[in-house]
Amino acid sequence: MKFLDQAKIYVRSGDGGDGVVAFRREKYIEFGGPDGGNGGRGGDIVFEAAPELNTLIDFRYTQHFKAPKGGNGAGSDRTGGNSEAIVIRVPVGTEILAEDRETLLADIDRPGARVVLCRGGDGGHGNAHFKSSTNRAPRRADKGWPGEERWVWLRLKLIADIGLVGLPNAGKSTFLSVVSAAKPKIADYPFTTLVPQLGVVRPTEYEEFVLADIPGLIEGAHEGIGLGDRFLGHVERCAALLHLVDGAAGSVVDAWRTVRDELDAYGGGLADKPEILVLNKSDAMSPRELSARRSALAKASGKPVFVASGVSREGVPEILRSLMTIVHEARKERSAALARTTIPA
Repeated sequence: MKFLDQAKIYVRSGDGGDGVVAFRREKYIEFGGPDGGNGGRGGDIVFEAAPELNTLIDFRYTQHFKAPKGGNGAGSDRTGGNSEAIVIRVPVGTEILAEDRETLLADIDRPGARVVLCRGGDGGHGNAHFKSSTNRAPRRADKGWPGEERWVWLRLKLIADIGLVGLPNAGKSTFLSVVSAAKPKIADYPFTTLVPQLGVVRPTEYEEFVLADIPGLIEGAHEGIGLGDRFLGHVERCAALLHLVDGAAGSVVDAWRTVRDELDAYGGGLADKPEILVLNKSDAMSPRELSARRSALAKASGKPVFVASGVSREGVPEILRSLMTIVHEARKERSAALARTTIPA
């Protein structure tokens, strides 16, 4: 299935049904009077998070969504039927943006979450609504209220616990394939990964977290160079970043700074997230090179540096334990925040 994380669609809720002018006329009933019913309500446009979806590809072929109009009123005080809502199913983690692509209208970040984006128009009043002691035979009926319409952008941000970043060929796809059951494409040329990849990591039998691998960043990615930074949005929701640096490339400090500069230029709070720094491909370095490059990277970053190899799996268990600790803390904070915002019954 082709991965698509952005789409533009048109949505329009249904108009309300029209009220009617009607009078009761029955044989042997002396006083009839107005009995025109009200119109029904138009259908809403509702977005719903569907856990089984992971791409917006469906919106490449269907871009217009229009809810039906409410039923018109009828005589004998019959109200028109309300129209059913149009439910648009989107992946968990989808943001709904206004046409300017900046104004956030809704963030559907939980399975089963529902958001009414456009409300259907109310039905118009029939003439029975306007009768009074001074106006016993009104001939007024209102049209239904129009629905709402707008163009919106859908932007998918994958839900993952840890984001995997680094330069092209830093070994991110190999690492993902080693620690999870994901099978990303692996090759010895840059930009092998063209779209984000997810993998479920299980450090122990009873623990797991989701790891997201995004295409590699290069200098100038925030200006659109290479694949640009459009996929960085998929790690905005992560609790921490796992930054792999290719130790075999030599200039490990420059490689680390390049990615950090792109994270700073992108914004979105990525530069402030906890970072687990890993000197990767230890099997391709001599012990002397490994020691020198690890020391240089630790001095430049001011952080402890893990050493790992996706091929030999050296250092991988220690990294996963550190990541799992961060994930546990993030989940506790999220649960506490949710408890604070929950209104007691």
